[in-house]
Amino acid sequence: MSKPTNIVLLIEDEPKIRRFLRAGFELQGFSVIEAENAADGLKAATFTPPDLIILDLALPDLHGTEVLERLRSWSNVPVIILSVVSGEDEKVRLLQAGADDYVVKPFGMAELLARSEAALRRYFKSATENPVVTAGPLSIDLVGRTVSLNKSQVRLTRKEYRLLHILATHVGLVVTHDQLLKDIWSGNQRDNIQYLRILVRKLRQKIETDPNQPRLLVTESGVGYRLQARLEDISAE
Repeated sequence: MSKPTNIVLLIEDEPKIRRFLRAGFELQGFSVIEAENAADGLKAATFTPPDLIILDLALPDLHGTEVLERLRSWSNVPVIILSVVSGEDEKVRLLQAGADDYVVKPFGMAELLARSEAALRRYFKSATENPVVTAGPLSIDLVGRTVSLNKSQVRLTRKEYRLLHILATHVGLVVTHDQLLKDIWSGNQRDNIQYLRILVRKLRQKIETDPNQPRLLVTESGVGYRLQARLEDISAE
């Protein structure tokens, strides 16, 4: 299986810096979303949830500190701050406000990429006590972003992996339809449960022995879906 792409959101008002960042991240296999102001950045973070956010402080419509506060009110996605301010007090203040790291302009792309990878590793490891989630014969490596079934790798689309990732980070628990729709889709699709049902069916075809009688990805009628943690807890749906 080729590893699903990490999504990075660049909230930066300077086009030259965005182009520089996009080139560097894309060379490392990231999928890049750009936002030139705070409003667009918050909208993108809501409707297309990224795995990492690079946030400039000096935005034209809202200071980056307030953007960070708004993000932290509903999301734990890693945020790396970009700023020309190098003072220790500023760094401490932003780290205490929820930033995962702080990079001073000008900076080298190699340093930013290394800090980004470190932030992602911490994020995925903290999502669960074990970065590798097992559900019967299914294994999901949240750090390596790989999936295997009976020790054979499984090829998933980006949305299939995002669905499985969300369920894996809540393994054994029910995740509601509304939460899954919000985390996976944007726009009008967020209100259409049929999209979710189709995606669940496609994922089941890849991870279940019998997709018509799922034992791993089970339905909680009228509520949502659950990824079962142990085979002994699994009964036919």
